[in-house]
Amino acid sequence: MTTPARDVDVSDLPAYGFGHSGLVWWGTLGFMVIEATMFLVAFVAYFYLRLQQDTWPPSQPLPAVLAGTVHLILLAVSCVPNQLAKGAADRLDRRGVQRWLRVMVVIGLATLVLRAFEYPSLNTRWDSNAYGAITWLVLSLHTLHLITDAGETLVLAVLAHSGPLEEQRFVDFSENALYWYFIVISFVPVYLLVYFGPRWL
Repeated sequence: MTTPARDVDVSDLPAYGFGHSGLVWWGTLGFMVIEATMFLVAFVAYFYLRLQQDTWPPSQPLPAVLAGTVHLILLAVSCVPNQLAKGAADRLDRRGVQRWLRVMVVIGLATLVLRAFEYPSLNTRWDSNAYGAITWLVLSLHTLHLITDAGETLVLAVLAHSGPLEEQRFVDFSENALYWYFIVISFVPVYLLVYFGPRWL
């Protein structure tokens, strides 16, 4: 004998949720896991190619570390306004979100400018040899993330300044800040591999 189905009233449940109680958070987490795996594959390829060479880099100058180091410092400092933007989003504070998203847009553009200086500082072309190819690949993977998040932050900043905002939109602001932390953290191994791999390996 089957049990009759019971109706459940879910009208009082919130239409959105911050953190692990929301689907956007889980989607962002899954996205970061996939992209972390992509970085891992690139790192494994780097070490594999290194083992095939007697010298690393082969007959080329070492990469200059200034631009990359300045970039690393900027990303570390950016965690402060990023957290302020996330806190404002979690409090549904529109003015705070507007203020700190503007700051994050400027920082995002600044990181792209710095990255433009990083490529020449590698002292190798992408088509020079295996070392040049994998070095450019690793740095370009991170560049793709910078471009993506800078564009997304710009779009969110425009949305924050235009028209009425649904409360669900603040979840997007919050999860965008979470993704920025992934970009900051992922640059640490990229920085060490690209700029100090040739010196230590």
